[in-house]
Amino acid sequence: MNTNDEKIQWHPAFDAALQIEFGEEAEYLEFDSEHLLSKKPMQIDVLIKNEKHVKIQKNIGRIFRQYNIIEYKSPEDNLDIDDFYKVYAYACIYKADAEKIDLIPAAELTITFVCYHYPRAMLDKLQRDRGIMAEKIESGIYYLTGDAIPVQLIIVPALSKNNNYWLNNLRNDLKAGGEIRNFIERYGENKKSKLFQALADTVMRANWQELKEERKMCEALRELFADDLRESREAGIMEGRTAGKIEGRIEGKLEGKIELIIKKYKKGCTAEETADMLEEPPSQIRQIYDAIGQCAPDYNVEKIYKRLSDQTV
Repeated sequence: MNTNDEKIQWHPAFDAALQIEFGEEAEYLEFDSEHLLSKKPMQIDVLIKNEKHVKIQKNIGRIFRQYNIIEYKSPEDNLDIDDFYKVYAYACIYKADAEKIDLIPAAELTITFVCYHYPRAMLDKLQRDRGIMAEKIESGIYYLTGDAIPVQLIIVPALSKNNNYWLNNLRNDLKAGGEIRNFIERYGENKKSKLFQALADTVMRANWQELKEERKMCEALRELFADDLRESREAGIMEGRTAGKIEGRIEGKLEGKIELIIKKYKKGCTAEETADMLEEPPSQIRQIYDAIGQCAPDYNVEKIYKRLSDQTV
């Protein structure tokens, strides 16, 4: 029986015992104790928790159970076989990292991959190696059958515009004319919603050239959007009242972004890791990190925003 106050460290001894057991064959093996699985913090893109026994009717959520893990790939990225196993591992870690044993039943997990390009190579390998098959459920939605955990694949550009208009328009290849004009008009009906503002801000950035080509849009753009009209403001096109509105929108968005970056800073993420997570330029995140450090431990968003504003004047 152990009578020492200090807890016995078993893992180093286990590592030594392993190497001893392999004897002369150990020279062919590389032992890496406490190997880190990832260079940056592991995080799920989106975790959706559903009320138990509630059956979701929305087409992209019919597969959902109680705990639903979502992996999102941007238009520039492809979904590959290592992405599949990474997210599958996340699901297993999420299940195992609960406060109580089997608090999250495996039967209540699902995985959803959202991407812009049909991952043929990944699906071919899953079929060859594990017998997992892709079954088309409807336009843009596939179920991967043959595994204990339900998995679905969503191809954004292939989604129905009738059933999934907003997700389908989260793209960087909208056409000038009908597609963009329709998006602007429909956004205008919802422009007071922060969710719609966040969506429209990204769509506008991604399709800026097409937006500039769209005729008779200037007034609508000035009323509906903010952050993306810096070009016009810097060229002196906007009047004082419009510029004031836009400045207010910009300030609100920046403060929201600063608040998110503060959370990453306090968790110990480096500026480069945070930039990668948020898909922002590392130089911009480093500048915000510097301002956060100068204001710590207060972490007051308004003070940090003012410090950043003073630096750019």
